[in-house]
Amino acid sequence: MSILYLSRADVERVGLGPREILDAVRAAFVEKGHGRVEMPPKPGIHPGGDAFIHAMPALIPALDAAGLKWVSGYPDNAARGLPYIGGVLVLNDPATGLVRMIADCTWITAVRTAAATALAVSCLARVGASRVALLGLGVQGRSHLDALPFVMPELAEVRAYDVDASQAERFATYASGAAFGVIVTRTPREAVEGADVIVTAGPILKSPEPTIPLEWIAPGALICPVDFDAYVAADVLLEADRFYSDDLRQLDYYRWQGYFANLPDDRRELADVVVGRDAGRTSDDARIVVMNLGIALEDMAVAARVFAHARAEGIGTELPL
Repeated sequence: MSILYLSRADVERVGLGPREILDAVRAAFVEKGHGRVEMPPKPGIHPGGDAFIHAMPALIPALDAAGLKWVSGYPDNAARGLPYIGGVLVLNDPATGLVRMIADCTWITAVRTAAATALAVSCLARVGASRVALLGLGVQGRSHLDALPFVMPELAEVRAYDVDASQAERFATYASGAAFGVIVTRTPREAVEGADVIVTAGPILKSPEPTIPLEWIAPGALICPVDFDAYVAADVLLEADRFYSDDLRQLDYYRWQGYFANLPDDRRELADVVVGRDAGRTSDDARIVVMNLGIALEDMAVAARVFAHARAEGIGTELPL
């Protein structure tokens, strides 16, 4: 027997678009909402500072998806000329347990994260939301710029900020062909004030020094901190009208590890909104936080589609096992 090996270039050549990625992630959350998945909190090792290496297993029977992502995040890699996120994804056959695919995980990680945010926006942003604030303009900034238009039909403006001016310049070049206005701001406040949807995507830090207080955030805004609480201040989390996460067990596990010193008592699951168990937004003025942690269900849902397309199109290398 053989397994399919996909390099990062192979994974990208498969060419999954934002809509198919969003469909895959939505399907995973539907299965989660109905209790038809298995996904333990991801264990990890921490070689030093804010660096991590995590194991992320998940099973989604309805999507014929089972596997593990072994992924690292090293904030200091930028200074070395290396990517922040790296690793591999192993996809198994749920029926036999045998390995189907080994693939680079960086592209899948980037796009599934943005798709999970887009899913939250589709469920919880107020009707007519038209302005986005993006803070952190690296891989995740670009991925979110690609994904959000698919769930924001009235998107008119993206205000973007990064502490690294060169990163902001690269983002501006990437965004130059967008069908909506993209403005790179000089400060976080310029980006955030008046935004309907706020996405923060800096490095994940165990001891953050957040810069965005509640007073900057307009009533009715949806706040999506992809970087946990690195950008948003404690009052944003504690005083939000509603607080959601993609997985509460994982959130509790992170708290046990020393993250998230300030969280509200009322914490809800995004999957419950997706399947209609939770009403979600009940007021146009409600400030809602969605703390998506990045979960293995998202990876496996997207990986299963990558595998199917790659096999059908003859992409990748078959290796003996």
